[in-house]
Amino acid sequence: MGDQSTNSNNEGKNNSDPQEKNRANGDISKDYDTILKESAVLTTVSGILFAFLLNISINRTSDFSFEDGIILMIALFTITFAISLLSMPVLYHHLQYPYRNIEKFKLRSHRFIVFGIVPLFITLYLGLLLGLKFGLHLAFNSPVIEYWAYILSVVPFASVYIFYRLRK
Repeated sequence: MGDQSTNSNNEGKNNSDPQEKNRANGDISKDYDTILKESAVLTTVSGILFAFLLNISINRTSDFSFEDGIILMIALFTITFAISLLSMPVLYHHLQYPYRNIEKFKLRSHRFIVFGIVPLFITLYLGLLLGLKFGLHLAFNSPVIEYWAYILSVVPFASVYIFYRLRK
């Protein structure tokens, strides 16, 4: 009786193997698709931000100070670095296709995206800083008030960090 139940259990496992393989193949393509879509969205957002920053650097206003030029140069550099890292999962996928090890692909793509998000956030901070410096300078026309831009630019990122830590 013990042998029959063992055989019936083994037969059940053998019959479900093709279903598990099909489900695993579907999950692999779903994982590829999800990773590549995330990378595409982040690359697109970064590309639009790059275009705005490049436009500012080409069409500078007369009020643009040396400090603003340095901030803009750093922002352009970091967004270029972010775009390069965020587009790597797509490039990596096409260079390695057909890819056999999905776990290795997911791990490397995750690393590219995480390392790309850091310069993206730096660029977002610097872009907000430039905008606030110009906005506060136009509104209040005081050189001291521009330093408030540095403090106000941190608020969105500090808020996101606080909400992230409180999510549990």
